[in-house]
Amino acid sequence: MQYFSTRGDGPVSLDDALQKGIADDGGLFLPQQLPTFEPTDFDNADSIPQVAAVLLRPFFVGSVLADELEEILAETFSFPIPSTPLPSAGRELELLELYHGPTAAFKDVGAGFLAACLSRLESDEDSPLTILVATSGDTGGAVAAAFDARPGMRVVVLFPEGRVSDRQAHQLCCWSDNVVSLKVQGSFDDCQAMVKAAMADPDLSAVHRFSSANSINIGRLLPQSTYYADSSLRHYRRTGNKPGFIIPTGNLGNAFACIMAREMGLPIGPVILATNANRTIADYFETLKWLPRASLQTLASAMDVGDPSNMERLRKLVGEADVLREQLGVLSVSDAEIETSIRQDYSEFGFATCPHTATATHTWRHLDDKVASAHDWILVGTAHPAKFETIVEPIIGEIVPLPPELAEILARPAHAVTIKPDLKSLATAIGDA
Repeated sequence: MQYFSTRGDGPVSLDDALQKGIADDGGLFLPQQLPTFEPTDFDNADSIPQVAAVLLRPFFVGSVLADELEEILAETFSFPIPSTPLPSAGRELELLELYHGPTAAFKDVGAGFLAACLSRLESDEDSPLTILVATSGDTGGAVAAAFDARPGMRVVVLFPEGRVSDRQAHQLCCWSDNVVSLKVQGSFDDCQAMVKAAMADPDLSAVHRFSSANSINIGRLLPQSTYYADSSLRHYRRTGNKPGFIIPTGNLGNAFACIMAREMGLPIGPVILATNANRTIADYFETLKWLPRASLQTLASAMDVGDPSNMERLRKLVGEADVLREQLGVLSVSDAEIETSIRQDYSEFGFATCPHTATATHTWRHLDDKVASAHDWILVGTAHPAKFETIVEPIIGEIVPLPPELAEILARPAHAVTIKPDLKSLATAIGDA
């Protein structure tokens, strides 16, 4: 299969799209054509790796990795992804728990898959591939963990100073020498802009072989589509109903993966985006005008994005706002509403939710009655609440136990370099590292 930029460049192979991360024209890669499936195509697939093998095999046609796909998927899905039934007075309700990986966040899936692919494509330790990753909290930790100590790989993590939780910050800065952690005196949007600028700079690119591990890389989105395929298939087989999904949304990568799965024919009903107080997407649906703006700092820090990159993919795949709002819902959730939702979740469900997951539970509670009663719902749990203990624990009045994987990470020594939010500072930092 061939891949084209959202801005027209191409075609390139999957291998090139994975290694480049972003197209030469600054656009984002999309497959030339999405494959289409029927639920019966997955009749012999009973696990996520098996579902993923069926779903992703067409994307690997022509790739040197095609014969290694099953090994890559076994490496990617080395931890459970359960769907937990939740008490509900209406239709069936589940929580898709995506936070049981090495860094306790959904991004472990995409980062692990990308690392498994690139480590098979790259092995030159004398000329390592430099993975640039901007993070608003969880992406950088997942990518650093996935690429930690891998030969032929170098990771540069950029995160906004003072805008991630202490535990998030620690897991961005505690890895081997091939991971460089940069604390940027700015916002996530500044970090993302620096990554894009570096990859577009011919002089820097001549010195460093750049790629990206943000959700601008198609290698992040392909594996994420598989857990939507798997969870929807399991629900459909059991009930005969296509479940709706409510997805916490920042840079739109996770939500785009779900939409992509639905476009490929998986039994997925309504898709609703839960954002925090960063209203760029919600305002776009209301006004039909795409107006990116500086991000606001919120309790759901990993969603603090004012210019979601994957909107470019979404508009290319589905259409502009007038079309999108016919196929998607969106609700912006304030910090006060996040706090209330965390409290209600603990009372009603019996367990703590992180601030990001709480945007999904709040959105579910505030669905239009007609919409809510017409569908079963799967809420997407994106991160473990122990990563946000300073927010969650005072609200619920209890200590949130640390998962063993997270405890091990927090026991490591951490180190970061502070830089200004400009390309010159980034170039100096990666040149000296």
